[in-house]
Amino acid sequence: MQEKERAPKNRTLTLSDDDKIILKKKLIEICDIKTNEIDSFLNKTINGDLLKVLPLLPDNFADLIIIDPPYNLSKNFNGLNFTSMKSQEYDEYLDSWLPQVCSKLKKNGSLYLCGDWKCTSSLQKALEKQLVILNRITWQREKGRGAKNNWKNAMEDIWFAVKDPKNYYFDVDSVKQKRRVIAPYKVNGVPKDWQEDEVEGNYRLTYPSNFWDDISIPFWSMPENTDHPTQKSEKLYAKLILASSRKGDVIFDPFLGSGTSSVVAKKLGRNFVGVELNEEYCLYAEKRLLNCETDTEIQGYVDGVFWERNSLRDQKKTR
Repeated sequence: MQEKERAPKNRTLTLSDDDKIILKKKLIEICDIKTNEIDSFLNKTINGDLLKVLPLLPDNFADLIIIDPPYNLSKNFNGLNFTSMKSQEYDEYLDSWLPQVCSKLKKNGSLYLCGDWKCTSSLQKALEKQLVILNRITWQREKGRGAKNNWKNAMEDIWFAVKDPKNYYFDVDSVKQKRRVIAPYKVNGVPKDWQEDEVEGNYRLTYPSNFWDDISIPFWSMPENTDHPTQKSEKLYAKLILASSRKGDVIFDPFLGSGTSSVVAKKLGRNFVGVELNEEYCLYAEKRLLNCETDTEIQGYVDGVFWERNSLRDQKKTR
């Protein structure tokens, strides 16, 4: 395949021939997994078919599971084509792997399942058969110019579910957002519930809702960007990982893609396990894991808080 020509300032991650040789040695395959022995696959990228991998992984090993499956859309994933189905067929597709994935979650664990408007009802139905759904996060996916004959699709969902609604971990203080104050209010000349900042302007720390409008889709000037067509941002996954896991916990991603969940888990001091069928995407993940040994920053997450999209702090890593 001919290499794409990129602009001089394009920071999209690429793989050289030497990268491919070196990074491939870091991958593990089905034959490397010792059944029910977590040390044989912990902090590894598993290059293999999910349905063949799952029986080898022990039940109840993951503290947090993040799933970004193929949506019910026709999409080319680097030569592996996923074809849009009728709703009933997509329901059957979800049922072919989701129960097994949920069995890998600890009794006090949490799971997040990503989707778009077209498949979100199927995701809800499939997930509520296995776990207790606590919420649906909707995040603004601001990308593209839009459609002429329909409303621009600019939202995606993330379903939040647990095994036991009375026993799960959630740290809301770790995911506070710093929002710009438009009409600052003072009492006796002192800011009330907000901070003055000569550089960034006036901001208030707020608790997050289930609508997120501060996410930037990875693009060419961001070093986390790859050629994966549906890559999630590190900032998006950082919120899920910080809120629903502790340092040292195990994060499992059965559709790893280009490695965002593993990379963010490593940057935030968690363990990870990722399964991905496409070898090139696995190599992207490994190169990103290698890069984050010297760069642990997450674009938009600065000083322990999440900054609004397009604020100076949010843009820090795009320059």
